[in-house]
Amino acid sequence: MPRVTIKEIARRAGVSKGAVSYALNGQPGVSDATRARVLKVAEELEWVPNRAARMLSAARSETFGLVLARTAKTLSEEPFYMGFIGGVESVLSTKGYALTIQVVPDLETEMAAYRKWSAERRVDAVIVVDLRVDDPRVPLLQKLELPALVVGDKSLAGGLTCVWTDSTTAMTEAVEHIAELGHQRIARVAGPPEHGHVWMRGQAFAAAADRLGLTGTVVHTDFSGDEGASVTRQLMTSGPDRPTAVIYDNDLMAVAGLGVIHELGLAVPDDVTIIAWDDSTLCRITHPTLSAMSHDVVEYGGRVAHHLFELLDGAEPAAHLNSTPKLQIRGSSGPPPA
Repeated sequence: MPRVTIKEIARRAGVSKGAVSYALNGQPGVSDATRARVLKVAEELEWVPNRAARMLSAARSETFGLVLARTAKTLSEEPFYMGFIGGVESVLSTKGYALTIQVVPDLETEMAAYRKWSAERRVDAVIVVDLRVDDPRVPLLQKLELPALVVGDKSLAGGLTCVWTDSTTAMTEAVEHIAELGHQRIARVAGPPEHGHVWMRGQAFAAAADRLGLTGTVVHTDFSGDEGASVTRQLMTSGPDRPTAVIYDNDLMAVAGLGVIHELGLAVPDDVTIIAWDDSTLCRITHPTLSAMSHDVVEYGGRVAHHLFELLDGAEPAAHLNSTPKLQIRGSSGPPPA
C-alpha cells in the first residue's frame, strides 16, 4: 500500500499543504477547526509520519507519554499507580524530562492519543500499561514507529521493549501458601479479564488450585474498591460452601474486602484468610495487617524510566525481568475455621 502523503490529506480536507503541515506538527498558523479537520482526515487515512523526516526536522521533546485507560476515581484510589508514577518521575527529574499523562475511558481513545502524539511530535516515547492478550496497541505503535516500552510480560509484548514481573510464579506461591494453611475453598477477586497480567495470574491460579486439589472461584472486577467490596459480600454470603481464603488482585480491593468481612461479623484470619497484591502501605495499616505479594512498585517505575532512556539511545528491543513478587506473611493469614 502506498504511503499516504500530506498532499492527499490536504486534498481530502480542502486545505493547503502548508495548513496540513502546521496542523500535523502542532504549530500555530491554522484555526482550531482546521486543525481538527486535518487530524480527523489523517486518522481516517491512517497516515503515518515519515520517521526519517521527523528526525531531521525536530529535536527531542524531552517528554514521555503515559495514557491510562482507567476511570479517574479508580486511579485516585489505587496505590499502584501513585507509586509507579513516582518511580518514573524520580528518574525523569534527574534527566530534565517531563511525563505527560492522559486519562481516557477506553482502549480506542488511548490509541487515538498515540496517533495524535505521533503526528504532532508531542513525546519522544510512550509507556504502555495494562497489556492485553493480542493487544492492538502493539502493532499500532510499531506502525507509527513511535518508541514504546510496555509494562507487562514478555509473551504479550509483541517484540517491543518490556519490563515485567513474574506474576505466574507469584500467584503459584500465593495459592501454595493457602493450601499449606489447610484451606480447601479459595477465591480470587480479579481485575478485568482482558488485561494480560490478570489473564496470566488466572492461568497460574487455576493450575495451582487443580494441582493442589482446591476448589477455586474467580470473580472479575474493575480493580475499584467499590467492586472489591461488592464481590466480597457476594462470596461471603454464598452459603456454607463459601471460600475460606481470598486472593485480591490489588491492595485497594483487599482493604475494601476486609471491611466487608468485618461488617458481616466474620473475623480475619479466624474465618477468612486474605492475601493482597503489590503490598502498599495500606496492607500495613489495617487490622489485622494484610499478607501480600510484595514488590517495590516505586523501583519498578524507576526501572521503566531507565530502560526508556536506553531505548532512545538506540538500544535493541529487549525484555527486562524486574522482579518476582514475594509473599509477605502477616496477620491476615491463618488456618481455616474448624
